Amino acid sequence: MKIAIPLAEGKLCMHFGHCETFALIDVDKENKKILKTEFLTPPPHEPGVLPKWLSEQNATVIIAGGMGMRAQDLFKENNIEVLVGAPSAEPEILVKKYLEGALTCGDNICDH
Repeated sequence: MKIAIPLAEGKLCMHFGHCETFALIDVDKENKKILKTEFLTPPPHEPGVLPKWLSEQNATVIIAGGMGMRAQDLFKENNIEVLVGAPSAEPEILVKKYLEGALTCGDNICDH
């Protein structure tokens, strides 16, 4: 399983389309372990580009702060589970909480 997290200044970027990099984290969900973390610069943000690109990177989950409904639909079409409303934190912290079933996602801060 590979989890994508949009980052700005090393923490979750609250608007995924404005992120500087993506953390792509390979995890062993069964054993609740992080196997590998890599940081990639995404292509320029345009509708549909990031879901396709993350699918090509084999991402299966994206943890985001805010994301519009159209973007959520595009991720789902690319077989990527979408979690929105996550708090701004370092990617490894978010993934560990996700693996433990303790990731609290609040309101989607994106309104488009």
